[in-house]
Amino acid sequence: MNYIKLLNAAFEKFYFDDRLNPTHISLYMALFQEWNSSRFADEFYVNRRDLMRVAKIGSKSTYHRCITELDAWDYLSYFPSNNPYKGSKIKMSIIGTSDEPDMGRYNPTLEQLAEQYHPIREPVVYQHRPINGQVLVSNTNNTKQENNNKQPKGWQAVIDFFIEKGFNADEGKKFFEHYETRNWQTSDGKAIRDWRALATNWMDRTELFNEKNESNKKQESQIKDNLRTTKTKDYGQPL
Repeated sequence: MNYIKLLNAAFEKFYFDDRLNPTHISLYMALFQEWNSSRFADEFYVNRRDLMRVAKIGSKSTYHRCITELDAWDYLSYFPSNNPYKGSKIKMSIIGTSDEPDMGRYNPTLEQLAEQYHPIREPVVYQHRPINGQVLVSNTNNTKQENNNKQPKGWQAVIDFFIEKGFNADEGKKFFEHYETRNWQTSDGKAIRDWRALATNWMDRTELFNEKNESNKKQESQIKDNLRTTKTKDYGQPL
């Protein structure tokens, strides 16, 4: 799968599609790089928080609107997940191209644009310029990295990860202490396979709890305002 050829086809479609705005394109590029990182798998899983960070989308409603519209407009197939431990599934559409190698010239502009959406995880595309325009994919064994994902190297790694995702150090400390006392096992006694994914889900649940708590506080405040009375009443005013 040649990503330069795929990007050329995608940008050509962007040019003629007046429904798109910059947020659609930014999100598509973030998804495209995730697709590239998965070695152009037929389907792959994504995390909303990471995509919003990479695509510079600040609102969850904007994210959900854009990704559902990209799905409706046949740029991709979106399968939302209700499981907090499993991301949503994405199937990217092959736009006006094939799996044949592209024998055209190397296009540095497109490569630079793709590299802007480089994922946090270990890259699979080499950073040097290919000779024949074909992007080389790394065949590095990821077994060692997978082993390192099971447990953090220490509490500082956890705190740094939480701060990187926009959370404070106290929340990272709570997460570390919670699973450290459980020997980094799930509630059913199984070993944790990826502490970063687990931490991301912890953040999502914390964010959801805070939103619900804030909403409840507003409702309670509104009820108090409605029940508030005054000692000085003017009974001469009409009801």
